[in-house]
Amino acid sequence: MQERIAKEIQHGRFLAEHGAGEIWNWESPAGKLRWARRVKMLSSHLGPGMSVLELGCGTGYFTRELARSGADVVAIDVSPELLEIATANSSAPNIRYEIQNAYALSYPDGVFDSVVGSSVLHHLEIEEALREIYRVLQAGGAIYFTEPNMLNPQIAIQKNVPCVKRRLGDSPDETAFFRWPLRRLLEQTGYRDVRIDPFDFLHPQTPASLVDRLDALGRFLENVPVISEFAGSLYIRAIK
Repeated sequence: MQERIAKEIQHGRFLAEHGAGEIWNWESPAGKLRWARRVKMLSSHLGPGMSVLELGCGTGYFTRELARSGADVVAIDVSPELLEIATANSSAPNIRYEIQNAYALSYPDGVFDSVVGSSVLHHLEIEEALREIYRVLQAGGAIYFTEPNMLNPQIAIQKNVPCVKRRLGDSPDETAFFRWPLRRLLEQTGYRDVRIDPFDFLHPQTPASLVDRLDALGRFLENVPVISEFAGSLYIRAIK
């Protein structure tokens, strides 16, 4: 586990040096639309006075938007380089940035109303991370995550072919999830009311002139049985 953490810290350094937004595909016209959709997915349940842990905040792409809810956001990452960028780009009185190990969080039991994150769980030893998230979540608290879907053909190639993984800027150990095993793992850990839905057929490199039409088509396909299973991402919600 320590070796994996060291690789993620090194990957954070790489992202900081080479432009995290470009590598994460948030900067293209389609990427910005995909980002905005995820913001709503991760923040729609938040409100003033809530205590929220953002896991794997990176450079703060989502942190400022989470804070707009009025919730008190503790945004954590293992990378000091990414947190330095986040602190410079996304500051607010209700945001606190901290370096934390997701497997050994320094917070008391049951302290957060919600734990959220975008594309972070697939970087972690998932069983250990889910147990620690469960520990710091208060009874009745909710988790909201968006993660890559292993049933999507491009995601499957990107996460399993080492040369492709390197070329696209992935860290060595990151993976993706099949939703049914992930659902079972969440339930075995103690989470209830688990919901995992595939979404997002819009590719981040879609030409700007086609974004609206292909986004509409993608949202239609998300509601088509069987085909929806091959969407690029998973929307994960559960309650303690």
